[in-house]
Amino acid sequence: MLSRIASCIPSALEALRANKSRSILTTLGIVIGVVSVIVIMGLGQGSTAQITTQISSLGTNVLTIMPGSTSSSGIRGGAGTQSSLKLEDAEAIESSVQGVSAISATVSGSAQLVAGSQNWSTRIQAVEPAYQQIQNWTVASGAFFTEADNTGARNVALIGSTVATNLFPGGETPVGQQIRIRNVPFTVVGVLASKGSGMGGDQDDTVIIPLRAGQIRLFGSSSINSVLIQASSSEQISQITTDVSTLLRTRHKIQSGASDDFTVRNNSEMLSTITSISKTMTYLLGGVAAVSLVVGGIGIMNIMLVSVTERTREIGIRMSIGARASDILAQFLTEAVVLSILGGLVGVALGVATVLVIPKTIGMATVVPLNAIALSVGFATLVGVAFGVYPARKASLLDPIEALRYQ
Repeated sequence: MLSRIASCIPSALEALRANKSRSILTTLGIVIGVVSVIVIMGLGQGSTAQITTQISSLGTNVLTIMPGSTSSSGIRGGAGTQSSLKLEDAEAIESSVQGVSAISATVSGSAQLVAGSQNWSTRIQAVEPAYQQIQNWTVASGAFFTEADNTGARNVALIGSTVATNLFPGGETPVGQQIRIRNVPFTVVGVLASKGSGMGGDQDDTVIIPLRAGQIRLFGSSSINSVLIQASSSEQISQITTDVSTLLRTRHKIQSGASDDFTVRNNSEMLSTITSISKTMTYLLGGVAAVSLVVGGIGIMNIMLVSVTERTREIGIRMSIGARASDILAQFLTEAVVLSILGGLVGVALGVATVLVIPKTIGMATVVPLNAIALSVGFATLVGVAFGVYPARKASLLDPIEALRYQ
């Protein structure tokens, strides 16, 4: 049968060439379906790879402690209203828990910045000096603030490159300049090296100040938003998580059996969760896009049925000079499969071109999804076979006498 189908390919191409416009329109459904699958899978895999890189760059040995408990669905109860963490908790962890190489309490919020005649709204993060090591920040110019700056609650700040561009558009050096945060003057002691966009948006659109200066002069609260912990090694994450939980439950006087009033997360868990969600969404959207391949297959079946009707007399002539039913079946089935494969190949070309253009036009990360390409072309071929069988069988079952009488 395969050799018979192969021998029918030239005649199938000739038949499709004779009806160019109809053949092109028929394959549009397959083309759109293949392009959709490739683009969605390319965006999904690109986003997953980007997120993985960003979280890995922060280190898989970093723990984050946040106020509020975690429900069974993974949502923190009372997020944004809890104030169960204090600076003393971070100090207790640093002094009591083994395996902690760096720790920083953080308080954050948004504020309006003013420098000369320029102003800019951004995120303010009040942290301790170890924050630089934990978050892997490097300083492009100037220097990070010191422990003395933090304990002395000095009004010094480091600004991200986005903030520097917007507050100092003239190109002047920000280091040494004064900016006002909520009308409180701060001296810029450094500009952070650019990190680009991350999960929370533009990572360079930020200002970092000493924790105590932030608590005293900007946020006016003794509670903290989170505690970041860097473990000496990834192998110690589990033990540190246990030790931190035990310590905080004791300090917060939480009774046995009662829920925690804090949440401990590590980057590995976050990476695993986000990657799993991203893959699920990608495959879900890819499956939805694949439905258009089925729709394209229905279009092929309709056109092949029309073709059988138009060429009934031709079928009768072929049968009268010796063609068998299997020859007619192979002929029309080959035409349907060729239509699907051509549509699939055109879809692959357009899909790959789109995937390559997206990062340069809208900045989203993409990957050329080789598995999706193979899968979509294979599925398109299968669709051609599945939806080509019925019209091909209908043609092969025609009565030669009745076919010759058909006008």
